[in-house]
Amino acid sequence: MSAKILDGKGRFRSKTVSFRISPDESQQLDIKVKLSGLTKQDYMINRVLQKDIVVQQNPRVYKALKNQLEEVLNELRKIDNGDNDELLETIRLITTTLSGTK
Repeated sequence: MSAKILDGKGRFRSKTVSFRISPDESQQLDIKVKLSGLTKQDYMINRVLQKDIVVQQNPRVYKALKNQLEEVLNELRKIDNGDNDELLETIRLITTTLSGTK
């Protein structure tokens, strides 16, 4: 019998959970994960368990914020008074993240 492999907090994670999402949902999830600085697994566990996402400042989060802001700026330049709910949600997420990194 092989030894159990524990994670960094001493937990034995033996269950696998999977589900399907659309390409748009996947893109939104990837953006949120990058801006959080967490792994996708940790981000999803925290969200499912309704825990707060605490962003840890590090170069990877800074780069993700910078890249996302550049994409938002490019999209804003393209918009001619059109509504873009996905863009507004991304702007809200970036604002929340930046306000927490003071």
